[in-house]
Amino acid sequence: QVQLVESGGGLVQAGGSTRLSCAASGRTFSNYPMGWFRQAPGKEREFVAATGWNAGSAFYADSVKGRFTISRDNAKNTVYLQMNSLKPEDTAVYYCAARTGGSSYYAATSYSYWGQGTQVTVSS
Repeated sequence: QVQLVESGGGLVQAGGSTRLSCAASGRTFSNYPMGWFRQAPGKEREFVAATGWNAGSAFYADSVKGRFTISRDNAKNTVYLQMNSLKPEDTAVYYCAARTGGSSYYAATSYSYWGQGTQVTVSS
């Protein structure tokens, strides 16, 4: 089992920045590729970003590429999502997740462990 707890977020003005953190406990954090997903009201959960075991690889949704950066610190059992140039359409609950299988970083079904989510609201 892996327990994930997100923090950060809140209310941010359009064009601003914020950083989300996801602290992991339980099994060895460095064993898991990690991802961030988001879900806006009335919409399905969507992929945002993911990183491999050692952050040597990173994957982004087209909608956030060039604005968001995923990173991880295995010594601190934490994965981060730096969010810059925020837009109102980035408003959502953001979830971190640990990938346990599947064939794609982009599919939610590849992730078995999920945090409770943290709200990010971008005001125009």
